[in-house]
Amino acid sequence: MLHIGRTRNQPRSNRSMPLGGLDYADPKRKGNYVGKILLAAALTALCIIMLKQSPTFNTPSPFSMHEEGVTHVLVTGGAGYIGSHAAMRLLKDGYRVTIVDNLSRGNLGAVKVLQELFPQPGRLQFIYTDLGDAKAVNKIFSENAFDAVMHFAAVAYVGESTMDPLKYYHNITSNTLVVLESMAAHDVKTLIYSSTCATYGEPEKMPITEDTPQVMAEKLDYMLTRQSQLIHMEKPRRWQKIILDFSKNSDMAVMILRYFNVIGSDPDGRLGEAPRPELREHGRISGACFDAARGIVPGLKVKGTDYKTHDGTCIRDYIDVTDLVDAHVKALEKSMPGKVGIYNVGTGKGSSVKEFVEACKKATGVNIKVDYLPRRPGDYAEVYSDPTKIRLELNWTAQHIDLQQSLKTAWRWQKSHRNGYGSPLVMSS
Repeated sequence: MLHIGRTRNQPRSNRSMPLGGLDYADPKRKGNYVGKILLAAALTALCIIMLKQSPTFNTPSPFSMHEEGVTHVLVTGGAGYIGSHAAMRLLKDGYRVTIVDNLSRGNLGAVKVLQELFPQPGRLQFIYTDLGDAKAVNKIFSENAFDAVMHFAAVAYVGESTMDPLKYYHNITSNTLVVLESMAAHDVKTLIYSSTCATYGEPEKMPITEDTPQVMAEKLDYMLTRQSQLIHMEKPRRWQKIILDFSKNSDMAVMILRYFNVIGSDPDGRLGEAPRPELREHGRISGACFDAARGIVPGLKVKGTDYKTHDGTCIRDYIDVTDLVDAHVKALEKSMPGKVGIYNVGTGKGSSVKEFVEACKKATGVNIKVDYLPRRPGDYAEVYSDPTKIRLELNWTAQHIDLQQSLKTAWRWQKSHRNGYGSPLVMSS
């Protein structure tokens, strides 16, 4: 509360009488304060004008404009296992990268690793957004000058797909459509789509080529009504149909990569796989092996020992994540307007689950306890690729084909990151 005293020559008898313990302010003093306020406002306005005239004030973000010689790639799901490895490879190769992820599967810790590795302005930015939010996604496209989209964002656990099918169907249609619509609206012409070999189902003969028939819709719909785990195949199959139908009437460059079972981690130990604890039981066999080796679970459960294979267990094609992201980058480099490329990404050879477990035991140095259980519905006896097409057209061949070595590399990261990337970020609404 403001109190004003008497002036030096003012008689005491002429003082204003206090009212309620307060003296009346001198009108001249009040005018001085108003003047000071007006002066401060004028100075503030002048500062704002000077700042706006500063060459750095109106400089747009490097992410918002196309730059000659720099390709800006939007990596959806870039905080996830494969997406983060792809983002790191792109950054190492000089690309500009924007990661969009809602962290439902990804890890903010992986993004922080990338930010520490590439702190230079204009190299990497992370945007927390759900791709199902069309308004938010369109805003991202309007504020950023993307040259290409590398689409990894997906929910991809077979077991979980039968428990929560609505989540998977929403992910199939809505999220992909939102991305495609935003690409079309903002003239982004290149899409590298991360798909899966699950679209082929269980072919009659091996190895799988790009010409191998995919699961017929009628057969798949019948399977889905029986709630088998083959719901997992419907996601990429319908996604790809949406993309292919869309590309027919545009000059978009589309590359679809159907990869097999992913293992491994960054050879330099900076990134790895860290699934949510509640999803461990639905995850990859490598994660289950490592959990057993670390004592997180009492042992490894192998489901199915009576398949028509050389040792009775399923045979799969295990592709190292380093090779997988290399295929994505080569696909980006070779993409052409108006052209669609579809490629299998695998090693060209299969390993049985028993062979995988033995390799994991050697890689970890732990004699993992194994429980053999009945088959899991929907699993196939044998699935492996013929990578001839991708070798001839993209000059890509898997380099990390030693199963034990890939597992050993991933195990090093697991041992040094016992809590993964740490506690997941709790985003405020």
